Amino acid sequence: MGSFNASFGEGFILVGFSDWPQLELILFVFISIFYSLTLIGNTTIIALSRLDPRLHTPMYFFLCHLSFLDLCYTTSTVPQLLINLSRLDRTITYGGCVAQLFIVLALGSIESMLLVVMAFDRYAAVCRPLHYTTIMHPLLCLTLAIAAWMGGLMNSLIQTSLMMVMPLCGLHYLNHFFCEMPVFLKLACEDTEGTEAKMFVARAIILVFPAALIVGSYAHIAQAVLRIKSMAGRRKAFGTCGSHLLVVSLFYGSTIYTYLQPTGSYSESEGKFVALFYTIITPMLNPLIYTLRNKDVKGALKKIAGRGRNSG
Repeated sequence: MGSFNASFGEGFILVGFSDWPQLELILFVFISIFYSLTLIGNTTIIALSRLDPRLHTPMYFFLCHLSFLDLCYTTSTVPQLLINLSRLDRTITYGGCVAQLFIVLALGSIESMLLVVMAFDRYAAVCRPLHYTTIMHPLLCLTLAIAAWMGGLMNSLIQTSLMMVMPLCGLHYLNHFFCEMPVFLKLACEDTEGTEAKMFVARAIILVFPAALIVGSYAHIAQAVLRIKSMAGRRKAFGTCGSHLLVVSLFYGSTIYTYLQPTGSYSESEGKFVALFYTIITPMLNPLIYTLRNKDVKGALKKIAGRGRNSG
């Protein structure tokens, strides 16, 4: 039961879903399909936002960043999960595990901050419509996007650094399909209350504070919508915000459940299935949510499809 994180030569075995062998083939098929849909959907959103001039707005600028984050997030975990499910290789080096931990934490943190920025954009669109173009100036949009990326990277750097100095003990088994913080904390071989408290504060700042800001912005949006007298105006305002609110609920619901519960009460078995939700299901659903609920995106799709048929 000696400490083993001093040596980068020693790696881990990712247990994945090998404790449910009857599910591995089913999961492999469905995850392959979901991953393909994620790649197609998010790439389509990015391409449409670049090709259609009507989508050259702050909302779609931030949506492009969200789609790019979802592409990176799924690609950082899913290919390895598919290899794991095919039983070809379940191992990962210590350095690879730390790198994956940093990338996953960074992308998740950036998305958390980006969703706040998108909520501010919706607040400006609904509550300050006459000043929207002045408020959401392209330079401000770029600054907010850079701040989200830098804040997420800094949060991940802090948490990963704290994790790396913790001595880990026991067998080199991670009961998960990728290197995730709660599973790492289970391997700590000494009292980690101080380190866990620092990590909890970092996670609370990157999850609870943004979620509170989003709730506050939508409270103001709801008040503004209720002051609109026409039903058509209300439907348009709710349509503007409904997609984003649904994405926010999916993201924060699953991540807060995983990252803000005490290590002692964290269930590794439950954690794996919850992680499937926010690493695969949510990134796949995001493009569908924005496409199915948004007339601009559907219009851009029809326009590009029609252009393709005419050129053919």
